[in-house]
Amino acid sequence: MELAIRGTEATSQAERYVRFHSKKARKIGQTAMRGPDILWHMFTGAHFLFYSKNPEADRAFFRDVLSLRFIEMGEGWLIFAMPSSEAAIHPSQEEFSQKHSGHDLLGAVLYLMCDDLGLMISDLRAKEIQCTAIQSAPWGTSTTIPLPSGAHIGLYQPSHPTALNLRA
Repeated sequence: MELAIRGTEATSQAERYVRFHSKKARKIGQTAMRGPDILWHMFTGAHFLFYSKNPEADRAFFRDVLSLRFIEMGEGWLIFAMPSSEAAIHPSQEEFSQKHSGHDLLGAVLYLMCDDLGLMISDLRAKEIQCTAIQSAPWGTSTTIPLPSGAHIGLYQPSHPTALNLRA
């Protein structure tokens, strides 16, 4: 696709889309989309794959304890709606990946975010879920939530600006 030179009229629908949303983004203080970022607006969501040694119990935990909305796909498969999200790329000292469809896919760690960590821990305690000790770091306060499979997911209250209000 040939991009128009700044100041000339946009010739394609994609270019008009980028120009409109770039102006709109600058008005509200977001980073404007550049021409090469045109693929970025095509993403419609993110789908996380969590690998569990006891998927049935962990699915029930997400459904019953965390109260996440879901759709049933049949045969016990549930797909959960997730809250708004953001992603950060952290360095790793060793291989951290999962083989899927014949490829090594990037490993991931889930942290659910909240505005009041103490209140969330109290709510989970009322459901007889014991979180780990609270950790404080420059980026926020955190704990982990044990899953029935024995694995944990993170829970944290950020003290840094988040990307949650940026539009994808």
